[in-house]
Amino acid sequence: MRARDRGWCVRANRWGARGAVRRYFAVVSRLGDGVFWYGLMGALVVFDGLQGLSASVHLAATGVVALTLYKRLKRWTRRPRPFTADGRIRAWVAPLDEFSFPSGHTLHAVAFSVVALAYYPWLAALLIPFTASVAVSRVVLGLHYPSDVLAATAIGSLLAGASLWLGAVLL
Repeated sequence: MRARDRGWCVRANRWGARGAVRRYFAVVSRLGDGVFWYGLMGALVVFDGLQGLSASVHLAATGVVALTLYKRLKRWTRRPRPFTADGRIRAWVAPLDEFSFPSGHTLHAVAFSVVALAYYPWLAALLIPFTASVAVSRVVLGLHYPSDVLAATAIGSLLAGASLWLGAVLL
């Protein structure tokens, strides 16, 4: 399984050698650092008032939990990033931290998207492609293995589901 994971990572990382592909995923990755999500939260408040504020607070609370969870998992698993473990893989952008598992960008993107879509289903046309691009960017840019992204997708989905359930119970 590790060999397949590494093989997929090597193949995806080769896409980054193409300038347009690398630039696209570098921009998506940078937006996924938080810029996109903070902008979304601000836009929700501006365009939807108190309902937007409620959704934004829910997103922010989910984000704090996601950040705490993924940082602990990274310290616990200490999985090296692909570009440090395999000389064939190049980091096309600088990583934000040392370890690979799970992908924090993907975990946040999935959790934020699920929560945001619970409030605003019509945002699916924007959020689903953006979240998928964030997930793919992590592998293409040489920062994560596909398994890091898949695990982060599952964790982000579970976290968002728990957040929505808890929100329903408390309200």
